[in-house]
Amino acid sequence: MYAVKVFVVERSLVFCYLAKPSVVKFSAKSFLTKTILKKMKITVVGAGNVGATAAQRIAEKELAHEIVLVDVVEGIPQGKGLDMYQSAPIELFDTKIIGTNGYDETANSDIVLITAGLPRKPGMTREDLLNMNADIVRKVTDSVVAKSPNAIIIVVSNPLDVMTYVAYIRSGFPANRVMGMAGVLDTARFRTFIAMEFGVSVQDVNAFVLGGHGDSMVPVAKYTTVAGIPIKEFLMMHYKDQAKADERLKALSDRARNGGIEIVNFLKSGSAYYAPSSASVEMIESIVKDRKRILPCCVRLTGQYGIDDVFVGVPVKLGKTGVEQILEINLDDEDLKALQKSANEVKQNCEKIKL
Repeated sequence: MYAVKVFVVERSLVFCYLAKPSVVKFSAKSFLTKTILKKMKITVVGAGNVGATAAQRIAEKELAHEIVLVDVVEGIPQGKGLDMYQSAPIELFDTKIIGTNGYDETANSDIVLITAGLPRKPGMTREDLLNMNADIVRKVTDSVVAKSPNAIIIVVSNPLDVMTYVAYIRSGFPANRVMGMAGVLDTARFRTFIAMEFGVSVQDVNAFVLGGHGDSMVPVAKYTTVAGIPIKEFLMMHYKDQAKADERLKALSDRARNGGIEIVNFLKSGSAYYAPSSASVEMIESIVKDRKRILPCCVRLTGQYGIDDVFVGVPVKLGKTGVEQILEINLDDEDLKALQKSANEVKQNCEKIKL
């Protein structure tokens, strides 16, 4: 007599025939990740708060068979990597984690997450970091490409849009394999502030924040909803006053634009890393699992939205080959002009650096 158990794994049915149901156990997580573990290697460059937290999240989600954590400071990646690995028996993951100060161990990585760079300090804009971090990303990219010529590169270093451009030029990779993490984070912040405003679940808030990862980013009200209800309509339902609704929408948008510096000012020293690491891993997961997620990412535009040869945040489809499609959504004239203005600022900053 056989017992049959049915499990739903990634929206697929898995039938498990058990001769002795009381003895044999089935782990949906283990079943799902084993094929991933056999072939996926991910390198995280920069063992600071963002990089280390991202590495831990990747391991706990079992998105790779091996993670290599790289940093220039001797002992930091080795110590953090070992500490993470020792959490494996508790968190129940089999991902191998290696810490190193060189790039030999990163050879043949499938994905490289670049978080290396100097952090923002109070009073410092992302643009202030321009030349200092450009040199760091330039050197990192050269080292990465030499060891992993087929990798997909995701940049987190700030100023994000310019650093993604630097990685693209230095790598010589096709544009679909070089992208920046910004829109996922900025959108998450916008969604969080909206949920806080109305006291609703963040899961019921959907939005898009486009443009450069800075003061010129564009929270798009047209595509922002609460449980499917357009944000402007939801604000009117809540406040029953047009002037108040408009005021609160502007305040929420402004807070999203300043979401990073708000945290910097609280911390005094250092910057955000929990949300940035989560945003990075959401992109990685979509690539590793070929999920085809539609996410706002910093990518190279070639005429879309009237913007050419500039890296800026727009909705894209992410799959196993990287950026599989750039979505050109219909924007209001005001939002389109704001996006083009943001892209122009990115282009001007790119022109200031030497490659």
